[in-house]
Amino acid sequence: MALTNFILTVAGVSVAILLFRGDVKQSGTIFRRNIRQIRNWLEEESVSATKAAEKAKPKELESKIPEKDISKDKH
Repeated sequence: MALTNFILTVAGVSVAILLFRGDVKQSGTIFRRNIRQIRNWLEEESVSATKAAEKAKPKELESKIPEKDISKDKH
């Protein structure tokens, strides 16, 4: 009886380890695939942001004060 319990326990633990290892491998594969996809999205977003920044016209400063107005205030 003790030998049977031992064999069943070893078989049960072995099956659990095999299932767990398979699950870990599958999860790792999915994780790597997701990381690759996120990296691609970030690269695409970076490229599109760079292109948009190049197309945008630089805004002039509205707070510029002409030189002659400054000299009047000093006197």
